[in-house]
Amino acid sequence: MGNIKIHVFHTGKVCVAPDLPFGGDRSNAIKASGIFGKKEDRLWLPVSAYLIEHPKGKFLVDTGWSRDMSPNGEFDKKAQIKSLGSMLLYEVNQGEIKFGECIDEQLLKLGIKDTDIDAVLLTHLDCDHANGLKQVKNAKKFLVSADEVKFANKLTNKVRYYKGWWDDINLTEFDWNDTEGPVGKSYNLLGDGSIELINIPGHADGLYAVKVKNDEGKFVLLFSDGGYARKSWEEMITSGIAADKKLQKQSLEWIREQSLDKNCVESLANHDPDIVPHVIEF
Repeated sequence: MGNIKIHVFHTGKVCVAPDLPFGGDRSNAIKASGIFGKKEDRLWLPVSAYLIEHPKGKFLVDTGWSRDMSPNGEFDKKAQIKSLGSMLLYEVNQGEIKFGECIDEQLLKLGIKDTDIDAVLLTHLDCDHANGLKQVKNAKKFLVSADEVKFANKLTNKVRYYKGWWDDINLTEFDWNDTEGPVGKSYNLLGDGSIELINIPGHADGLYAVKVKNDEGKFVLLFSDGGYARKSWEEMITSGIAADKKLQKQSLEWIREQSLDKNCVESLANHDPDIVPHVIEF
């Protein structure tokens, strides 16, 4: 099949209450929102996205923040409220993206245009994963699980998700066609098992991890918000934003199992402060 290369990008950063990423089983949505918490306790975490250069194409995993979050390359409250679609969402997720950090800006440094992307793989539709879709709007395809679209359309999730992030994007919904993962639901993207989109529900119903595997069985696991850092699976720390805590823990146990597998080259969360941008080749 040939070598696989994965670029790990930081596409800006997000400011959240500590309970959101690391609240644990006793946390709840109110604590995770940080609305009543101390501003000085908030954490700035990276917002990651990934480019998979595969023998069968180029695949982008998530998009990070859009430029209109920080039009001048710096923190901009007014611009963020407009970009996020609500004041409440701004209170929960504040962000910043400096010049050169938007996903299209970073791809261009590699000589890659959005028209070169065979598919954008949206692990789920939260703001720090889908807000930057407009930066790569000319990609050939945008894949999101049908379960996630259904979840995003629930009346109770209208604040969490803002359709303005993908209104001009032709999202392709897919149903699970394979049985990998903690709940036996996955999508074999290329038909050869080399890129598997694996349902890891709990944080969101349609959330999926991306498992990239070579001919020798070595793999990289990009587990999105199944956990917020390495310590999440090492210490079994669930996040404060959960659609289903029981499923979230089940998914985290699977992530731990995969991360400890002898064939796992790297296992990466989207917001791990200990991860620096780098390239994985295997």
